[in-house]
Amino acid sequence: MYKRSGFIALTTVGVMMCTAGLAPSASQAAGRADRGTGSYAEEHGLTVDDIGHINALNERALDLGRPGKPSGGLPPSATGPRGDSASADDRVTPPAEPLTSMPDPFRARGDRATTGISNYIRKWQQAYSHRDGQLRQMTEAQREQLSYGCVGVTWVNSGPYPTNKLAFASFDEERYQDALETTGPRPGETRAEFEGRIAKQSFDETKGFDRARDVASVMNKALENAHDEGTYLTNLKAELTEKNDALSNEDGRSNFYSALRNTPAFKDRDGGNYDPSKMKAVIYSKHFWSGQDPRNSEKRKYGDPDAFRPDRDTGLVDMSKDRNTSRGPAKPGESYVNFDYGWFGDQKEANPDNTIWTHANHYHSPGGAMGAMQVYESKFRSWSSGYTDFDRGTYIVTFIPKSWNTAPAKVKQGWP
Repeated sequence: MYKRSGFIALTTVGVMMCTAGLAPSASQAAGRADRGTGSYAEEHGLTVDDIGHINALNERALDLGRPGKPSGGLPPSATGPRGDSASADDRVTPPAEPLTSMPDPFRARGDRATTGISNYIRKWQQAYSHRDGQLRQMTEAQREQLSYGCVGVTWVNSGPYPTNKLAFASFDEERYQDALETTGPRPGETRAEFEGRIAKQSFDETKGFDRARDVASVMNKALENAHDEGTYLTNLKAELTEKNDALSNEDGRSNFYSALRNTPAFKDRDGGNYDPSKMKAVIYSKHFWSGQDPRNSEKRKYGDPDAFRPDRDTGLVDMSKDRNTSRGPAKPGESYVNFDYGWFGDQKEANPDNTIWTHANHYHSPGGAMGAMQVYESKFRSWSSGYTDFDRGTYIVTFIPKSWNTAPAKVKQGWP
């Protein structure tokens, strides 16, 4: 196995966040009665020190994905002292897998199938690696990206490191206000905790996902036969206006209308080469904690009911204040990881419950405290239900070249 080569410590960080807890979000408990009742640390036997070390490293990545920051293949490099963070980086890049090697079946249980990182690489090479019709071996750089865990799975399939600019969600304001007026805190529950809990329960991940998929569909229609950005934007505006979609009123400089030009693969000669018709809109998901106000410790403990709510008309979520901050402990001994990513791509399955989401447990550390990385293929109800570490689930649109097969229309859970 190869120790991490030239990847900066900061990237390490970004993925270590995932590292510990990359499983579904807390706002998803509806699908699985046995999930969503404990933290990732409790479920996976991680100590407070484990989580504390991970999150300390993660703080180096607070600027990751903010507007104006690099959005290409690698996140910005760390500039702080190396010391502990360097010696603690026990992430390992998995070895290459022969292109002729076929994957073994995943271990299926309920709505989730699990496999090791090397077997996932073999499946990826057979099912996702195609470029212009040709199978490709996963490169060392791609294996390095993958080794970062949940965000690594999305990263290796989307190309650029995720920047989360076109995020969608669904929030039921009426349900939220009604619950505030007709119910009250549980015994021992603070007002802040009560409001955060009610806010979490007022999000509907299925509707958020459907909204993102509807928008991606409109974008893909606008991309057809559009050989320059101006034509694409004209098509997009016309499609949205015909549907009476509030996104048609977005400012021309907004993230929505500038998303294509800000996608590195669109400009790449081997990608879109500035031709919109060569690109397609695809989807991934991020689960995270809402309380990220650096000046308000209560909001970090119980969540911020006003944070990361979608625009009521467009469904867009302003992610500019997302600092990848984990949930703050309300009681001694509590510790939480900060996010989870799931890759969807461009599946055509109409029923959300039958869609497959690819994610991971943590970064690849076969000789370290965390252990080897496991890759998951989860049905939507499993993906959208999960741990108390998270109270927000967003569904994010990005672009990849059509020549990349990392987002096939159909994904089969596990492997035949």
